[in-house]
Amino acid sequence: MLELRNIHKRFGDKQILSDFNLTIHEGKILAIVGPSGGGKTTLLRMLAGLEKIDSGEVFYNGESLALDELTKRQLLGFVFQDFQLFPHLSVLENLTISPVKMNGMSQVEADKKARALLERLGLYGHEDAFPYSLSGGQKQRVALARAMMIDPEIIGYDEPTSALDPALRLEVEKLILQNKELGMTQIVVTHDLTKIGGRYEETKRNPRTFGACRDGSNESCRLHATGKQSNSR
Repeated sequence: MLELRNIHKRFGDKQILSDFNLTIHEGKILAIVGPSGGGKTTLLRMLAGLEKIDSGEVFYNGESLALDELTKRQLLGFVFQDFQLFPHLSVLENLTISPVKMNGMSQVEADKKARALLERLGLYGHEDAFPYSLSGGQKQRVALARAMMIDPEIIGYDEPTSALDPALRLEVEKLILQNKELGMTQIVVTHDLTKIGGRYEETKRNPRTFGACRDGSNESCRLHATGKQSNSR
């Protein structure tokens, strides 16, 4: 379980998060819903160690962590909204470049792990393909596989269905639900709950599949997200 307490984040004179609290339970899907520019992506980036937390407390399984520990621990694997795949690299190379160059993983180990993930996510045979030749759903799965290469405790999706047509959106939603069945902890940030929570609830036929956090309002955050957000990022 990951807990954020009294988190503050500011960019220049803009307060992004103020006294923000969030509890992320293991094996759950947490949907954080709010308008574009509401700080949702900034929250994911902080959890992934890509943005610094200005102040507050972070606890992981009851252990207090230094604020810069999120960068070292790699607790969250980030699936970016626009996938951010390297266009000049093959699918396999997109998965292995960071673990090899940044994490010290051997090329042999990285290739083996990447191939296993691609097969698990239904992308067997696409190892040598380049991003331009993939569908939106396939790119999303490649981005997910890349995030999983570091064995994160949590997968975070930034607007995972916003740019997809209905068929591909359903494909991605099914993938997220399949990951839940495997016990993955996942955070989905979106500006439109109807594109996320409603469809998942219908698919799972279980309204408790998601905890919905709307703009940090405690009343609508089933998984205990509270706090204040400004209308930025």
